[in-house]
Amino acid sequence: MSGRFQRLDERERAAVMFTVDGEPVRGLEGDTLMVAMLAGGLALRDSEFGDGRRAGFCLMGACQDCWVWTEAGERLRACSAVVAPGLAISTHQPEVTWPDLK
Repeated sequence: MSGRFQRLDERERAAVMFTVDGEPVRGLEGDTLMVAMLAGGLALRDSEFGDGRRAGFCLMGACQDCWVWTEAGERLRACSAVVAPGLAISTHQPEVTWPDLK
C-alpha cells in the first residue's frame, strides 16, 4: 500500500526506527508519529464507530482522531508526538482492568 502522505522534501534526514503493533516502521528524524505512520502506508487506529481505519482529522491536536498508545499504555496524539528510536506504539487501545473491590 502506498502511503496516505507523500514526502516531497527533506528526505535526507536521519532515519528513525520504531515499531507499530510489533512491526518495524521507518520514520525520519523530526517526524511526528502521524507523518511517519501515514507516509509508511499505515493507518493510525481502528474506528470505534465501525470497521474502518482512522488516519487523523485536524492535524493540529484539537480533535480526538489520532490517539495511539505506548507499550506502557500511555496515550499519545500521533499528530504532535515525535518519533524516537525504539519507541513501541500500539494502534489498539489497551484493555482497562479495574481493581477487585471485594
